[in-house]
Amino acid sequence: MKPLTAFVLAGGGSLGAVQVGMLKALARAGVVPDLVVGASVGAINGVFYAGDPTPAGVERIERIWLGLSRRDVFPFPLAQALLGLAGRSSHVSDPSRFRRVLEPQLPFDRLEKCALPCAVVATDLIDGTERVYREGPAMDLLLASAAIPAVYPPVLHEGRFLVDGGLSNNEPVSTAVSLGATKVIALSTGFSCARSEPPRGAVATALHALNLLINRRLVRDLEETAGDIEIAVVPPLCPVEATPFDFSSTAELIRRAEASTRLWLRRGGLSRRGIPAELSPHGHSSEPADPQECAAPRRPSTTKGRTTR
Repeated sequence: MKPLTAFVLAGGGSLGAVQVGMLKALARAGVVPDLVVGASVGAINGVFYAGDPTPAGVERIERIWLGLSRRDVFPFPLAQALLGLAGRSSHVSDPSRFRRVLEPQLPFDRLEKCALPCAVVATDLIDGTERVYREGPAMDLLLASAAIPAVYPPVLHEGRFLVDGGLSNNEPVSTAVSLGATKVIALSTGFSCARSEPPRGAVATALHALNLLINRRLVRDLEETAGDIEIAVVPPLCPVEATPFDFSSTAELIRRAEASTRLWLRRGGLSRRGIPAELSPHGHSSEPADPQECAAPRRPSTTKGRTTR
């Protein structure tokens, strides 16, 4: 039986720009999966990629990212923010502006119309379960998967209130396995490893903290599934000072991620095993580290873990 390869894309706010650089390098190298699975911003990147998994398609994603600002993604109208803080609304930001930016760029209205099979991960706000969608209204489900609780409103779909997929399974390797994947290529956004102090602002701090939890869970999930399937992890960038709330470094993140992924591919990255050291807790001295030399990769444990949900 032919192996079924899945791209798995994690969340990470504005650090999702890193995945664009990774996808550029993979597309130009002719690496195309059989399935795409994403959560949060990884769902947005993944679905746009699955709609046109070519170098030209990835360049279209890049143009979208280069045009994004924090106000497009995280606008905070004063009236809405006050309602949220007063307990009269479930959220402090309005996703309609983000929707107006993305929707005209999406050349299909339903997930099942993607060129590649894809799956979007969201979380049921009532019971916390992971919800996986392979068909349905594409824009609604993307906004649901990226609906950070208290920041964005939940999305009502088929009688369920859906929020950020990162809450239940941000790097959904196990989801890809449950859908039949025998090989996973994981695209993580990484985290802000080079900061000397926490970011300013409540939302920025919350996103930074959530991203740290995401990466810890990713390492755990990779260790649990190591003995079950073949996994290649594209190393995230290191060092990174930008936070998941900062859209001012998009072009630089894309450029660096493309270059580092191309080098990783030339060095046989697709056949490597182990967890990149960039995903493990680490710090930096005043001298920036070489992105390729943060540390030696960790070998995942062979402990068996669950492979389906």
